Amino acid sequence: MKSASVTSAASASSKQAAPSTPAAASVQASSSSVLRPALVLFAGLTLLCGVIYPLAVTGIGKVAFADQASGSLIMRDGKLIGSRLIGQEFSTPGYFWGRLSATSPMPYNASSSGGSNFGPSNPALIDAVKGRIAALKAADPDNTQAIPVDLVTASGSGLDPEISVAAAYYQAGRIARERKLNVDTVRSMIAALQSTRTLGFFGEPRVNVMALNMALDRQPGSN
Repeated sequence: MKSASVTSAASASSKQAAPSTPAAASVQASSSSVLRPALVLFAGLTLLCGVIYPLAVTGIGKVAFADQASGSLIMRDGKLIGSRLIGQEFSTPGYFWGRLSATSPMPYNASSSGGSNFGPSNPALIDAVKGRIAALKAADPDNTQAIPVDLVTASGSGLDPEISVAAAYYQAGRIARERKLNVDTVRSMIAALQSTRTLGFFGEPRVNVMALNMALDRQPGSN
């Protein structure tokens, strides 16, 4: 009797477990149907966004905007001397000066872009402005014009290659005296190299400091 009872119980258990087998197979098939498209989609998007798109954008840039895509580099006598996108420090009286730079360990360090983050009441900022004013006055003591603010403050990036047109005109007299040029010649140079507002309304009229100084060096009779 016991043997028959055990056999009967085993048979019943087998009958109860049988319906779960198709369900497990269904779950496995469902997982497989989801996983495969996901992997294909992942591989496709990786190829599209990680390979094809970057190559296409780079190629279009090299063809349509060759100068900009290469970094707007400035060459002189076959040598790389800078970029129109990154300022350089000029401190001699015979050159136009750009904005202050708070990058470290040296001004206009492209690998360490950033501002000073000094607030308007910070003594360090006040001292930096006073020092710059003193340097401008020492280089051009007879200049009684108001000093444009961008000549005594640093930009947020510390790499600004441009100054306002007012800042360039402020320095015209000093440049003319140091270079033994007519001041109108220097002013005409500033006007010729002036950039207008982007799209007619973004930003302010400005001039690239490096372009100005290169133009000075090319000027006949300039020392």
